[in-house]
Amino acid sequence: MSAEPDYLPADALAEDEPKYLRRQKPVEIRKRKFSRKAWPLYRRILVGGVAALCAGFALYEAATYLLYSPAVVLLSAGQIEIRGNRFVPPEAIDEKFLGDMGRSVVRVPLADRREAVESLPWVEQADVQRVLPNHIRVEITERMPVAFLRAGSELSLVDAHGVILDRPAEGDFHFPVVGGFGESMPRDSRAMRMNLYVRFMKEIEQAQPGAADHVSEADLSDPTDLRATLTGMGSVAGSASPILVHFGDSDFGNRYHLLTENIDQWRASAGSVDSVDLRFARQVVVNPESKTVAANVKPSAPLAAVHRAPVAKKKALRRGPGLRPRLAAGSMPG
Repeated sequence: MSAEPDYLPADALAEDEPKYLRRQKPVEIRKRKFSRKAWPLYRRILVGGVAALCAGFALYEAATYLLYSPAVVLLSAGQIEIRGNRFVPPEAIDEKFLGDMGRSVVRVPLADRREAVESLPWVEQADVQRVLPNHIRVEITERMPVAFLRAGSELSLVDAHGVILDRPAEGDFHFPVVGGFGESMPRDSRAMRMNLYVRFMKEIEQAQPGAADHVSEADLSDPTDLRATLTGMGSVAGSASPILVHFGDSDFGNRYHLLTENIDQWRASAGSVDSVDLRFARQVVVNPESKTVAANVKPSAPLAAVHRAPVAKKKALRRGPGLRPRLAAGSMPG
C-alpha cells in the first residue's frame, strides 16, 4: 500500500483555493466633472440662501424694534385716540389701558381691550386699533336712550335693549318716563319690556304723527298690558287732564286711533275721563279705576261695543249710533 505524498502540486492547490480569495482585476472609477448645465441651479440655491438669511435678519431686527424700542412704547393717555364719544368720559376709556402703560403697542391685547371698553354702560360697540409707531385708536358707538326710567325718586336713562344708563352732566333729553322694572330685573326681561315700549311708540306715531308727544309716562310692570298716561287728548274742556290708558300688548295703532276718535264723546257721557281700558275685543271700559262707564263709540272705530262696570251712583249713558243705551250697574231701567 502506497503512502500519500507529503506534498501536493502547486496547481492542485491553486484550483482548490476559493474564488473570493482570488485577486480580482481592479475596476477603474471615472470621476465626474461639474457640468456647465448645473451652474444655474447652484446659483439659484446660493441666491435663495442669501435672501433667506437677509430676510431672517431683517425680521429679527423689526421684531426687536417693535417689541423693545422706546419709540413704540405706550407712555401716556395722550397716545390713546378716542373717537365717537359724546357722553362717555375719556377717563373711563383711558382707565382700561392702565395695565398697558410702559409696554409696546404691539403687546397690547386688542380683543381684550375692546371687551373692556364695551363693558362701559354707555358703550354699545367699540373698535380698538394700533396706530404705529406708538398710538392706540378707540372708536366707539354710544347707546341711544329712548326713555327716562323712574327708580324711586331718581330718573335714569334706558335704551331700547333695557340697558340702564346714568344721566350725563351734559345733554338735553326729552323722553317719556317709563317704570315697572329696575336694575335688579334680569337683562332679558328688561329688554322684552323695552321692546314693547318701542313698538308702542312706533305704532302710535305711524297711526297719527305727533302722537308720541302726548305720552307722558308708561308703566311696563305687566308685559301683557302697557299702561300709558296721555295728556292733551281731545278738543273739549278738560282735555288737558291726564288719562291712564290700558293698551294691552298689541294693535297699538288702532287702539290709539279709537281713543282719539271717541275721547270727546266719552267725556260728554261720563263727565270726566280719568282712565280707559282698550284691551277687550269690541268693547271699551271707561274709568275702570273709578268705576264709571262711558259710551258713544263712533261707527268708524274698530270697536263697536262698550263694556259695563259697576258704579257707585246711577248714571245713564247716552245712546250712540248703532248701540242700545245701557245703564250703569245698580240702576234700573225707567
